[in-house]
This record gives sequence, C-alpha cells and structure tokens, in this order.
Amino acid sequence: MPNNNRLNPKSLLTVGSAIVLVAVELLCVALAGGWALAGLFQLGTTIEYAFMGLFSLLALWGIVTFSRNALKVEPIFGPDSHG
Repeated sequence: MPNNNRLNPKSLLTVGSAIVLVAVELLCVALAGGWALAGLFQLGTTIEYAFMGLFSLLALWGIVTFSRNALKVEPIFGPDSHG
C-alpha cells in the first residue's frame, strides 16, 4: 500500500511558484488601484491608504481562494503523478 503522506516536491514547486506569482500580482494591483483612485479623484492620503487597505483585503481573499483551488487541482502530498 503506497504512503499518501509523502511530499511531492514537483507539485510543491509548481503550486508554490504559482501562488507566489498570483499573490504578488494581486497585491500590486490592489496597492496601485488604491493609489490611482485616490489620486484621480484627489481624495487625500487618508482615503488613499483606506483604499489600499480595502483592496489589499480583497486581494488577500483572492490569494486564499486561489491557493485552496490550486492545492485541490495539484495536491502536494501523494504519489508523483508527473512521471
């Protein structure tokens, strides 16, 4: 009986890299979006930081959702399915 608790390094590298890429992109878009909206409408730095915080929370939700779905599709534990 195979041990399904073994770490699969290929899947770990694939999923980890994808999560890092998506996380950086989402956080950059969140920060840039907050900065751009506040600057466009001249709302001041307080509102700018509030937008950045709000959009960052939205980005964090997206990162967690993407991570969960990525780990369902490409599990990091179990047999090496990539041959």
